[in-house]
Amino acid sequence: MIITIDGPAGSGKSTAARKLAARLELPYLDTGAMYRAIAYAVMTSNTDVEDEAALLRVAEDVELQLDCGPTFTRVRVDGHDVSEAIRSMDVSAVTPYVARCQAIRDLLVNRQRQLGQQLGSFVTEGRDQGSVVFPGADKRFVLDAGLEARAQRRHQELTADAEEVTIEQVRENLQARDDVDSKQWEPLLTSGTVEVIDTTNMSIHNVIDHLVAAVSKTSAK
Repeated sequence: MIITIDGPAGSGKSTAARKLAARLELPYLDTGAMYRAIAYAVMTSNTDVEDEAALLRVAEDVELQLDCGPTFTRVRVDGHDVSEAIRSMDVSAVTPYVARCQAIRDLLVNRQRQLGQQLGSFVTEGRDQGSVVFPGADKRFVLDAGLEARAQRRHQELTADAEEVTIEQVRENLQARDDVDSKQWEPLLTSGTVEVIDTTNMSIHNVIDHLVAAVSKTSAK
């Protein structure tokens, strides 16, 4: 079974995907981590973020490894575990430049499909999983939430990791990422074949229960 969860940053999709994968005992594929890993490599190599050709060279040259467990996706760049490092605001600031480069998107889509073939059954989350990468998935979801709720969630995550960042900085970063990423899942919203869940006022427990029920209903058909 292939389950896709798309949506904007801070909508709860990463946490939901991890917990859903754990509940279903399936591997979890965090595709956003792949873009963040490339952004990390760009940042640490001092590559000009405005130079798309240079960004693509970094993406092509980097050794990117993902270990898709049922509760996490362990990420290595050139042999180094960067699973925590790629979550910083500095990496978040570079990620939109990577994500809007179509050649990099094409490269990572191919890698994600290769991973999907290896895994067989899995839960995957990102921006274009149900629309581009795995359009034939057994169940496709879009999670969304209001900007302020998403900013609050992301700010709490960052400050919990002892990162010094203001709510305004987080909000601006989310808006910039929305401008780049929203077109990736928008085709799903009009397809009539995806379930949209507004998580603004939902606890993560309620979200997971909703997802599990929806998946169970699909499996029973």
